[in-house]
Amino acid sequence: MNDSLNRQFSRRSFLGTGTAAAAAFAVAGAGGGALAAAPAAAAAVDPSPLINPVVPQRADPWLMKHTDGKYYFTGSVPEYNRIIVRSSPTIAGLGSAAEAVVWTRPASGTMGGHIWAPELHYFDGQWHIYFAAGDSSDVFRVRIYVISTADADPATAVWGQPVRVYTHADTFSLDATTFEHQGTRYLLWAQSDTGVNSSLYIASMSSPSTLSSTPVRIAVPTLDWETRGFKVNEGAAVIKRNGRIFVTFSASATDANYCMGLLTADASADLLNAASWQKTPTPVFTTNEGSKQYGPGHNSFTVDEAGNDVLVYHARSYRAIVGDPLYDPNRHARVQRLYWNADGTPNFGVPVGDGELPVRLEPASAPGTFLAHDGVTVTAASSPALGASQFRIASGYAKKNSVVIEPVLTKGRYLRLRGAAVTIATTEGSSSAFLKRSGLSDTAGASFESVDVPGSYLVLRQGALAVAKVRKEERPAATFFLRS
Repeated sequence: MNDSLNRQFSRRSFLGTGTAAAAAFAVAGAGGGALAAAPAAAAAVDPSPLINPVVPQRADPWLMKHTDGKYYFTGSVPEYNRIIVRSSPTIAGLGSAAEAVVWTRPASGTMGGHIWAPELHYFDGQWHIYFAAGDSSDVFRVRIYVISTADADPATAVWGQPVRVYTHADTFSLDATTFEHQGTRYLLWAQSDTGVNSSLYIASMSSPSTLSSTPVRIAVPTLDWETRGFKVNEGAAVIKRNGRIFVTFSASATDANYCMGLLTADASADLLNAASWQKTPTPVFTTNEGSKQYGPGHNSFTVDEAGNDVLVYHARSYRAIVGDPLYDPNRHARVQRLYWNADGTPNFGVPVGDGELPVRLEPASAPGTFLAHDGVTVTAASSPALGASQFRIASGYAKKNSVVIEPVLTKGRYLRLRGAAVTIATTEGSSSAFLKRSGLSDTAGASFESVDVPGSYLVLRQGALAVAKVRKEERPAATFFLRS
């Protein structure tokens, strides 16, 4: 594809890998079966809440946990002119962490254009940052580069000069990532292709900047959700679990159409054979009006302090964009728990929105079920859709220490009382304030007492959520274990 067409690539995306403990424990799950999550480790967890967005105005977020126990973060800055690195002992601490500029584009010439989607890797005893850069004379003449250092701390390191990563063609290319599998290191990237803006390619590597095999195209944007605004497959991210290699990627224009797709290969397959990769026919992570999250994508993977798999991505909190979405600065870095279906495939759920991470409420009276809603009423189910069973518990408007309970799919609407019934609506003219107490039947859980009807609690009665005085035998039905 010629450079005049390359100027149309108002595209961004990225990729990541993450490693968590391989074992999993089962929890009741989203539609399609039980969900599984990586087991909690014994390490202490920072009590500070994790609040989204984690790092504002940082698109294409790359987040990894290193062997030193620290989290390292990088991403695209709105000016597209430099590469930054942050580090923190916790994910929550990244938002206030100092930001080091580790590389700045030259004032002119090669790499003097747009600097996109850096990501940080550590292998063979060195740190490496892969990124895409345009030229000052043509900011969209984007190609792939890597910088490396043997220093221990990537934020304070002296980095080597950028090295071009040459692919099969001297055309628009970006969003390179790397991963190792069964002793072979691979590069995955997006590159312009006949009739489309970008497809995904893979090749083996002999060094951080050198391919050792002929690139193989493994994904082409052909489906409706991949071709809205632009025909794009980009920003691959790798996670290996359950005997398979999963590659997420982003598709379509960088506005509210931006979304994530999924490729899957068996861990024993030839990864350099295009037939080894199967594309899921529908997107796995999309704009959600309920949670007010638009254009989620360009993701990476990591694990949290307890060892659970975490999805990292960017999204906006509004749909309408003035001008080219590429230059709208408010793609914020966000994180949320990544779940696993009973068949071993990832369950991404929905982008959960701004604020503290949500929980799922498991009634002590009905183990293996979770509270879920249809937008109005709340019941308990054994296999609810993930998004419908996630609730955010936030500070309330009433007396000190009161809380409100907001379903992630109904941002701005809360659980509230209508007589003895509980419904989901706005707070005007009714009560939505509760006091979070120790569980009435088990102190490991929580019970929620109405502020306006003292002595009455949220209680599961005949499968539906109500507010009432709780009889002794009903205490388990008024006790809820808060699951992440």
